[in-house]
Amino acid sequence: MENNNQTLTGFLLLGLFPPSRIGLFIFILIVIIFLMALFGNLSMFLLILLDVHLHTPMYFPLSQLSLMDLNYISTIVPKMAPNYLFGNKSISFIECGVQSFFFLTLAGAEGLLLASMAYDRYLAICFPLHYPIRMSKKVCVLMITGSWIMGSINSCAHTVYALHIPYCRSRSINRFFCDVPAMLTLACMDTWVYEYTVFVSTTLLIAFPFIGIACSCGRVLHAICHMHSTERRKKAYSTCSTHLIVVTFYSEPFAYIYLCPRRLRSPSEAKILVVFYIILTPMLNPIIYILRNKEVMGALRRVIQRICSI
Repeated sequence: MENNNQTLTGFLLLGLFPPSRIGLFIFILIVIIFLMALFGNLSMFLLILLDVHLHTPMYFPLSQLSLMDLNYISTIVPKMAPNYLFGNKSISFIECGVQSFFFLTLAGAEGLLLASMAYDRYLAICFPLHYPIRMSKKVCVLMITGSWIMGSINSCAHTVYALHIPYCRSRSINRFFCDVPAMLTLACMDTWVYEYTVFVSTTLLIAFPFIGIACSCGRVLHAICHMHSTERRKKAYSTCSTHLIVVTFYSEPFAYIYLCPRRLRSPSEAKILVVFYIILTPMLNPIIYILRNKEVMGALRRVIQRICSI
């Protein structure tokens, strides 16, 4: 009976902020970062949508990355803020399942999308003559659609399983959102089989794409060394380094949380690393891509001029 009551009443999110002035300062800082991430990603998405010069296979995935980051951070922070302000740390069972589903969908889809973007740059730099054939708009749409579908299937499987686990211990999740690895510690059954499936899916959706991205960047750097044009070399290097920075900020903390055995990491470590790929990365992505990309900066100037003329 106790198990059922705890399952129906939901969970308690212990949160990220300590009840002190430092906690208030961190909360205000994260709200500012959240607003910057919303503005940056929404601006990037609308910029690519409005400027016809950016309607190319290179920038369409970038618009989807902004859309994912926009939803990614909006899935977590709006629930975290009132929990801290009003002291209500509870989250219902259904809310927890919905939050977990969207989080896992966006996390898996973003890992595959970043790999697709790296493949696009690899073709553009290493095989420029074959690029229009190999990376058509149809191929681009298929890669993006596949990223969303694979992320959704993976998320659905994990969320359904996590919601059917009997929870008979404390309902306090030591996170600021419903994170599956933290939820598993509350289960009153052996979850080693499920933890293995989490390891496998993280390897397929995060680790393998990261290895593929690193290999493609290696091939790109090798191609850059043989370029005669200094301008092309600078542009190719900037594109590759920008993407590698974004991927590293996203993949490394995520892989550590989901691939590292529970006994080798502390809850406080996990909380700090989770902030990287949930809160900081969505804010940094538009900044990195806008500042290091002349075409995006040019499109931004054109849109601003168009708005001012109106």
